[in-house]
Amino acid sequence: MTTVTAAPLTPAQHGVWITEQTLPAGPAYHLAVTIRFTGALDVDRLAAAVAAVVARHPVLAGAVDEDAVALVPAGAEVTLVVRPGGSGGSGGSGGEADVADLVAAPFDLRRGPLARFTLLRTAPGEHLLCVVAHHLVFDGTSKQVLVADLATAYNGGTLPTADAPAAESIVDTAAAAGFWATRWQEPAPAQLPGLRHAVGGAAVAVPFTIGTAALAETAATLGVTHFELLIAAWHALLRRYGNGTVTTAVELSTADRAAPRIGLHVNELPVSTTPDPAQPFAAFARAVRAQLREMYPHRAVPLSHAVRLTPRAALAPLTVSYRRRAEPPAFDGVDTAVDWLVFPGAVRGTANLQLVEGPSVVEGSLHLVAGSFAAEQVAAEFQALLAAAVAAPGTAVADLALPSTADVPAVGPAPRDTVVDRFLARVAADPAAEAVVCGDRRISYGRLGAAAAGLADRLRRQGIGPGSLVGIALPRTAELLVAVLGVLETGAAYLPLDPSYPAERIAFIRDDAGAALVLTPADVPLSLSGGGDTAAVLPAADDVAYVIYTSGSTGKPKGVAVPHGALTNLVDAMRDHLGAAAGDTWLGLTSLSFDISTVELLLPLTVGARIVLVPPDRHRDAATQLRLIDGHGVTHVQATPSGWRLLLEAGLSRGDLVAVTGGEALPADLAARLAPLVRRLVNAYGPTETTVWSALADIAPDAPVTIGGPVANTTLHVLDDALRPVPDGIAGELWIGGVGVAHGYRGRGGLTADRFRPDPFGAPGARIYGTGDRVRRGPSGLEFLGRVDNQVKLRGHRIEPGEIEARLATHPAVAQAAVVLADPHGPRARLVAYVVPTGEPLDVAALREHVARTLPGYMVPAAVVTLERFPLTPNGKLDRAALPTPAEPPAAAPAVAPAAFAGTGDDTTATVTAIWQEVLRIDDIGPDEDLFDLGGHSLTITQIAVRIRKRLGVDVPLDVFFDTPTIDGVVAAIADLREAR
Repeated sequence: MTTVTAAPLTPAQHGVWITEQTLPAGPAYHLAVTIRFTGALDVDRLAAAVAAVVARHPVLAGAVDEDAVALVPAGAEVTLVVRPGGSGGSGGSGGEADVADLVAAPFDLRRGPLARFTLLRTAPGEHLLCVVAHHLVFDGTSKQVLVADLATAYNGGTLPTADAPAAESIVDTAAAAGFWATRWQEPAPAQLPGLRHAVGGAAVAVPFTIGTAALAETAATLGVTHFELLIAAWHALLRRYGNGTVTTAVELSTADRAAPRIGLHVNELPVSTTPDPAQPFAAFARAVRAQLREMYPHRAVPLSHAVRLTPRAALAPLTVSYRRRAEPPAFDGVDTAVDWLVFPGAVRGTANLQLVEGPSVVEGSLHLVAGSFAAEQVAAEFQALLAAAVAAPGTAVADLALPSTADVPAVGPAPRDTVVDRFLARVAADPAAEAVVCGDRRISYGRLGAAAAGLADRLRRQGIGPGSLVGIALPRTAELLVAVLGVLETGAAYLPLDPSYPAERIAFIRDDAGAALVLTPADVPLSLSGGGDTAAVLPAADDVAYVIYTSGSTGKPKGVAVPHGALTNLVDAMRDHLGAAAGDTWLGLTSLSFDISTVELLLPLTVGARIVLVPPDRHRDAATQLRLIDGHGVTHVQATPSGWRLLLEAGLSRGDLVAVTGGEALPADLAARLAPLVRRLVNAYGPTETTVWSALADIAPDAPVTIGGPVANTTLHVLDDALRPVPDGIAGELWIGGVGVAHGYRGRGGLTADRFRPDPFGAPGARIYGTGDRVRRGPSGLEFLGRVDNQVKLRGHRIEPGEIEARLATHPAVAQAAVVLADPHGPRARLVAYVVPTGEPLDVAALREHVARTLPGYMVPAAVVTLERFPLTPNGKLDRAALPTPAEPPAAAPAVAPAAFAGTGDDTTATVTAIWQEVLRIDDIGPDEDLFDLGGHSLTITQIAVRIRKRLGVDVPLDVFFDTPTIDGVVAAIADLREAR
């Protein structure tokens, strides 16, 4: 029987051991290699070879003595197990399913052994050897040593006798601590294409290959190793994904290259870079090399011995493993194929990039939790960026070409005719058709057309024409439509002035815009008719159709000037997407000051449809709106998500309704409730500056909510800060181009130049508008992620409130959610969540727990405020400024209340204190001093825990020492454990 001489766990082994005790590592620490034999394999010779290898490397037959913190002989021998392939597992051909089962099978670290050799008979003349070992005694280099020694022993060669345990190398922990003191910081969550919070999913592997010929040539030219070049390319790609500081954990070998042995001879250390997008890749690769060379002298010191670390499966969310392999050795009489990259079925952290370089190719494998991000895209883009860097290393990091699946549609010219032309054509085609229902009044197309022509005639006599701006201060009545159409027929533009707005705001807008005159109800009687006294001058496509004022980030409203061509393009796009026709009936719900009103007021009049106007004082009266919808057979309703919630609460159940929602983000729970109740649910997105709606998405029941794709003659670009396209699935700012782009902000040349830029992707003279909205391109269209400028910073963490709001909204008791940062610059800065309950009981503690399940602790709101309904702006959007001020938080309680330990007993405290003094070799330790500040690390924690178990009979979980690393904290935990017995 092979025995292993007892030897203390090395720092690296102890790090793996303590992680296994505190985290559910599963098979993440299982390493495997397979050899497929084709031909007349001598099974007895192979079994003897296995025995020889285990004798040469007895760590494979070891187990862990946790009291001695040492590797000791296992309770059973390591032998070759032979069985048929396909049995005892989940089936499958070629033994793949059997290998997956063998790799996933757990190890008993305390009993051992820590390696398994299984030979599967997969077919006549074919066998598959699967070797699985625990990372405590095995690493990537060990695979090559194992295969080489197996071949030597199988072919009749003699292996050297087992080495005595190697003396622990002398390492300079103090120097490593000094090195990492200014370099280590907790890595931020990685940004990856399509990144999702995937909890509990199965792990998968995405394989790919990279040719080595060009890689080797460029590495030699740049004076870097293949590994350094690959790491530089990986970090360059992660920078392109929006990671400002890129951190990956890499495995560095600590083995003796002259006499390689099986065992754990690697140390995982972090590599952090801040790639400059404008930096040539060649310079960046050399900078990566320089950083690695600075780190290499400290490669033998585990990071946990140099800085304070909590137990974790990986130092960073992203890890990289790299190995070089020679051609595998031959086995006498059989053909062999070695698989070095056997997938363990688990992943440590977010993703692990494994790279194994052979003579002609680098075999790559990206390990991740299924569905957590677009791994196939990442693998393809890594290969593409690396190829671009190898071909032209002088290219800037940001300009290395990546494949793109984004389809930029062609943009045609703006329509030449206008909504006025379309309306007049409907008047001529069927003047008796009903155009508007306003209370008890029903107005035909002929009457509406005559009144609009009469107003236009009168305005022309007052000098109103192309270039003029006319204010409209009318309530939502038939006369409002007369005013809009009459102004447009003169070639002038209209300026909405909502009568419900404060007088001061109306006056500011009127004066800032320079309105030639303002129409009030007295100026627009429905009895007007066209006299033909003045020559009609219909507008051209480039003439301004309307100027609508939006709120400004400085608090000063700004007017957006939209041309007729853009307006007609919108009307045509909505008509085609919705299939709008003469038989439809639209609900006129929205204030003229909200640009979405153009769709519900002008689109119907260009196709011969009918408009049912909601009374001016009933725009938030959902019951009245439902009566109008049911009483008049309304077929199309456009409203904000907040407006749709009101309709649902009022009992909406019209299954034949076309529902258009927009103006603010559509919550998933609202979409799930609304979609089954209507014929179509269309999510519309667009800023005023690109003419109302720029993107549309049909949302099916149970489908993800997106803003879809562009409307006709519109382009949607997801760009970084330098206006470069970001890869699909990565967040960026949405810039919109095409016919819908407005002229700009009236009288604000500087602001216009800032937000309206030359279109680098379009025809000469074309422009794009920067929306300030964060989106990413997903498989179902663009996903809205919130405002670029809505990020907040709390205790050093950058937080997007929209992400927290989305998580809150998935709770069954939450109908709506909004998150703000209260007292952002004060000592009590905290996240506050405002929620509107669905009616189900709302447990605040349970809600915070719900958020904490998928978001980090710093993103869990400190307070939750419940409201009956959210305050809304006049346009029906959430009025964040009107949210009530949250109550002041209570004064912070001490981390550990002294009274908590009153009953623990002085003997326990004295014993624990004595143990700390022994292990740390410090005589004077206070009850509230931090273990890590005293020089403690994972090994000392294990030693303390062992002594406590022996002297006090209590098995303290190791995570207690990380959660409450003081004597008082440990004593309190001991008291709790005793009470729970």
